[in-house]
Amino acid sequence: MTGDIAAGLARFLSEDIGRAVTVSGVQPLSAGARRRNIAFDADLGGCELRMVATLVPGSIQLLPVDVEAGVRELAREHEVPVPHVLAVCTSTAYVGEPFMLSERLDGETVPRRVLRLVHEAGIGELVGEQLGRAMGLLHAVDADKASPELPGSATADPARALLADAEAMVARLLPDRPVFALALDWLARHLPDRPERLTVVHTDIRNGNLIVGPDGLLAILDWEGARRFGDPMRDAAWSALRMWRFGVDEREFGGFADRETFVRGYRSAGGVFDADRFRWWKVAGTLAWGTMLAAQAASFLDGSVPSIVMAASGRRIPEIEWDLLMQIRPTASR
Repeated sequence: MTGDIAAGLARFLSEDIGRAVTVSGVQPLSAGARRRNIAFDADLGGCELRMVATLVPGSIQLLPVDVEAGVRELAREHEVPVPHVLAVCTSTAYVGEPFMLSERLDGETVPRRVLRLVHEAGIGELVGEQLGRAMGLLHAVDADKASPELPGSATADPARALLADAEAMVARLLPDRPVFALALDWLARHLPDRPERLTVVHTDIRNGNLIVGPDGLLAILDWEGARRFGDPMRDAAWSALRMWRFGVDEREFGGFADRETFVRGYRSAGGVFDADRFRWWKVAGTLAWGTMLAAQAASFLDGSVPSIVMAASGRRIPEIEWDLLMQIRPTASR
């Protein structure tokens, strides 16, 4: 299989640039739960590039690969740290799936390795501030410049739409769990006003979708869930959920930084941090993750996805219920 991929990538690059390209050092990467990421070296005849191929099967594609590449490049043009996209292929003729080719950056992506690096290098505050700044830069991008093929509507209310989806998911998957009902009631009663300005949002910025090196944050990965018009506090809150701290619960953002540090970086790039909307999206994100776990467990139980990982998802739902109770209690911090 590795040989087939190497040959396919070499053929694509050769046709794309108009001269023979040799591909070597093909190595699957650990990053990416839904898609395959493959590192390789490409010799363009006197010029060698270190690259990553992201293979996106059509069956799980959230965005067409060229649309995802476009929003990544738009973000990079606005100084958001993103690996440079070097080429895009929408055809399945070369490696069996559409793919994009990006520059390869050296750093950690596995969350616990990220936290080990951050702890040993003493760069937690640096990474937290860089993350805040990167998010602020993203949210400063004019959404009208993004591809109209990105999901999202300029006239929609993102919070109201998310709440409707959450109510439907809970009714289908968790109808007998009172904590989820209580959280839905809280979300309905505290529904925030529509933001004055809707922004491009990533929707999955977190420890696990970052590349971190000794000098700090190098890149934000996995833009397949990007939306054209969203509430910027959705991104901020998602980054702060407890499941992305991997045991370092006292550091709200990714297990490496506190809120004050993140907000300082966010505001340095022009971001406007709204604590009330942030809290709402944090509760909403926690609940949404609980419904995702329930959906995974249901897929295992009905036999459609016979995976041990899916089987374990159901056991994590009580953790989500605890998080929800802690977040909606009257004395909870915003």
